[in-house]
Amino acid sequence: MPSESSPQPESVTPPQSRSPSPSPRDTLTLRALVSTKDAGVIIGKAGKNVADLREQTGVKAGVTKVIPGVHERVLTVTGPVEGVAKAYSLIISQLVAATPSSPVTSSPSTTHTAIRLLISHNLMGTIIGRNGLKIKAIQDGSGARMVASKDMLPQSTERIVEVQGAPEAIGRAIEEIGKCLLEDWERGLGTVLFHPGTGDERSAGNRRSGAGYSAAGNSTSRRSNGDATRGRQSPPASPPPQSPVSAQPAANLRTQNISIPSDMVGCIIGRSGTKITEIRRLSGSKISIAKAPHDETGERMFTIIGTPEANEKALFLLYNQLESEKERRVGREQQQAELQD
Repeated sequence: MPSESSPQPESVTPPQSRSPSPSPRDTLTLRALVSTKDAGVIIGKAGKNVADLREQTGVKAGVTKVIPGVHERVLTVTGPVEGVAKAYSLIISQLVAATPSSPVTSSPSTTHTAIRLLISHNLMGTIIGRNGLKIKAIQDGSGARMVASKDMLPQSTERIVEVQGAPEAIGRAIEEIGKCLLEDWERGLGTVLFHPGTGDERSAGNRRSGAGYSAAGNSTSRRSNGDATRGRQSPPASPPPQSPVSAQPAANLRTQNISIPSDMVGCIIGRSGTKITEIRRLSGSKISIAKAPHDETGERMFTIIGTPEANEKALFLLYNQLESEKERRVGREQQQAELQD
């Protein structure tokens, strides 16, 4: 998998005071789910297309390696918001041009297509906005249509936002989405990145890449969709995940917050707290649960404190539990539907 570290700007500018509006120096990392066939087009023969893309836009871009039997790969683009948006627009035009279309008059600029962005669950509210006003404004301003998935992808805290429209419209929408992600970057800390493949492969992928935890990045200028921190150093995690939190040196501890739908909290806690107690014991992290929802979404905040390794294991166990509960509920609904029939 290509390195996701962000490039340093060539020109040196005086330090700017932090403001709600992102500056050109802020660097965005935006990931998308693409088919293996599309990944081949994006890369090009001997890597020519992706090399041209980097040269034209100044971004870093790469696609994850092929996993046998898995038909999806992850595209990662890193750079200034405008560069990332332009890169995605060029990529989509490339994909449209590579796909034979039936109407003779069809051209890449008029053809409607789609890209599946991977967005941190905790940042979805930033893109959707109160009562859906933000997502409506992005759609109206760009001419693209956006469809946000309700569920998180397996063993991750990412969801898909499909952006549909002409390549230029999608590029405009991605630029606005990127600005939203940068403005509220702190909410994305602790994101568990999605890795296409089996559960074991995804878990290994998370460990290999430091997938999106607040301890994963040291850059003070980089902001991203849930996989960097500002100005925090990340010392190596020495104790094993099973070690009790109380025994860890304070410098190694990280705090991560994740939102869980209120109707799923009970399945994570378990009868008399058995499930959450087991997750705490297996991971070595301290996990506390807010008694009330933290905003209008009705979701409850889980605070996880431990070493990066321990927190990774806690997140993995939490989301495994969520997936199991979702499957159980789907099975129950199917049984009820069969009984009614």
